[in-house]
Amino acid sequence: MRRLRIGTRGSALAQRQTGMVADVLRQALPGLEVEIRIIRTEGDERLNVSLDEFGGQGVFVKELEHALQSGEIDLAVHSLKDVPALVPDGLTIAAVLPRADVRDTLVSHGRRRLKDLPAGARVGTDSRRRAVQILALRPDIEIVSVRGNVDTRVGKAESGELDAVVLAAAGLLRLGLLERAAEVFAIDDVLPAVGQGVLAVEARGDDTEVLDLLGAIDDPPTRAAMTAERAYLARLGAGCRLPVGAYAVAEGGQLRLRALLATDDGRIFKDETRGGGESAADMGAALAERLLAAAGLEALP
Repeated sequence: MRRLRIGTRGSALAQRQTGMVADVLRQALPGLEVEIRIIRTEGDERLNVSLDEFGGQGVFVKELEHALQSGEIDLAVHSLKDVPALVPDGLTIAAVLPRADVRDTLVSHGRRRLKDLPAGARVGTDSRRRAVQILALRPDIEIVSVRGNVDTRVGKAESGELDAVVLAAAGLLRLGLLERAAEVFAIDDVLPAVGQGVLAVEARGDDTEVLDLLGAIDDPPTRAAMTAERAYLARLGAGCRLPVGAYAVAEGGQLRLRALLATDDGRIFKDETRGGGESAADMGAALAERLLAAAGLEALP
């Protein structure tokens, strides 16, 4: 193979991440020609609407997947946290790159940490997972829905339009903006989203030439973590709208999986498990069962 058409969203972050994947592919196959195609997604078009109001997870990937299925592109690059637990028939997550920083950060007016924000401070995020955990740390603040690209959200905080915003460290790092963060939250305080910090490459399951190439850049430790986290999410239910977080990492020769499930009334349930990487999927599903039982829930609609 000497030419690949790669689909991506149009934001600066998405294009930067796609460039990173393209560079790795060129290193794996010298002489490879890469064509990057910008594809607008529903999530990019409807910035004035909360994600939960028009489909939640998946709104940043559906159009890219349609382009894959039609043959318009050969592969699509996603932030894995945007990809639903179940991908469409005929498509597959063919490669994941080594994971970046999984943590969340606070960008604030006057570079204040969360504990130093005044009572009633307005903190922006459109993530229910982030909101419920931030409120657990500071129940006296107000969570405000905010969307837009990274620069827009950073600007809202630094200008004082909002007191702070919560953003992924990986996105800031990839855009060279990590120094703008006033605080990086500990994993134990703010558990990340499933797949946070992971760049995923999706392809057609029958495109053996592309799959062989992508297999050469797939990172096994990140793949094991992804498998555990996404199995956890899948067992909760494909349409899960409750706040959910999970983080798997290799520790001491085993895979450690931590997970969170919160309910609509603000209760937060956390648990963890350990096991071999070969049992990653079973670990994720079993941990979901335990948290569903703890919350008094069955599979989520």
